[in-house]
Amino acid sequence: MYANIIIGCDDSPFSQAAVREITAWLKRHGGQATLVHGVYFDEEEFGHKPQLLRERSDKGHAACDKVRAKAEAQGITMPVVVREGEPPEVITGLAAETGADLIALGTYGRRGLTRLVMGSVTAKVIMAAPCDVLVVKNECDACAGIYPSVLVPFDGSPAGRKALEIACRFAKEDGSAVTLFYVIPRYEEMIGFFKTESVKQNLRDEARKILDSGVALAAEHEVRVDTLISDGHAADRIIETVTANRADLIVMGSHGWRGLDKAIMGSTAERVIMAADCPVLVTR
Repeated sequence: MYANIIIGCDDSPFSQAAVREITAWLKRHGGQATLVHGVYFDEEEFGHKPQLLRERSDKGHAACDKVRAKAEAQGITMPVVVREGEPPEVITGLAAETGADLIALGTYGRRGLTRLVMGSVTAKVIMAAPCDVLVVKNECDACAGIYPSVLVPFDGSPAGRKALEIACRFAKEDGSAVTLFYVIPRYEEMIGFFKTESVKQNLRDEARKILDSGVALAAEHEVRVDTLISDGHAADRIIETVTANRADLIVMGSHGWRGLDKAIMGSTAERVIMAADCPVLVTR
């Protein structure tokens, strides 16, 4: 499915988990992966202390070499690329240059973040990536590169359909069980209308129609999927459903997240990535 993978690499445990996840994936499916590290550049800072650039480059190489050795012990060879520049730009730039079809990251940032915040590396990579992005949330010991249960938040849009098609590939290649999930928006909170029983039924009928279109699409790929409907705030319901159903992977289309293109904290995607216990695959 993914043959050319870029892995954002630093010395954090989150990055190490991403490398372990992809190592397990490559052992099962084949393909190649490249470790990439961006050396943050501040012209004024390095102008006063030019040795810092070399020190940080050496530190980046050391971090990548450490995790590369672990991958090689598993029989997987990963070349290392260390470049000067903002990490998101380095990661997405190399992905574009090499025609990568997946970027894998832990939830980390230049400041050692353990969660997404405005401007973090993970959010910026999702925003600019030319390919799908896998955000690994697992601890290293739980990284197996296989996803028996996949949850797809689905709204019938082209982006949602692309996410479902990717999930179907997991089903066919790894036998993953796929569940389509639709969250009925709380329009009354947005525009102040009164939700009567008739309105509730109409919204549920529309939800069922959307999910039925997803079931039909999956059937075209010879995959059977389950469906779930809820209502409320999308991110909260997605996270609750992942926990309740013990999903191993969330597959989401890259659209409609109230300003993800501006990396706005509070968007559905960021909240899901921040709070979900399992990896999140954002598809293009």
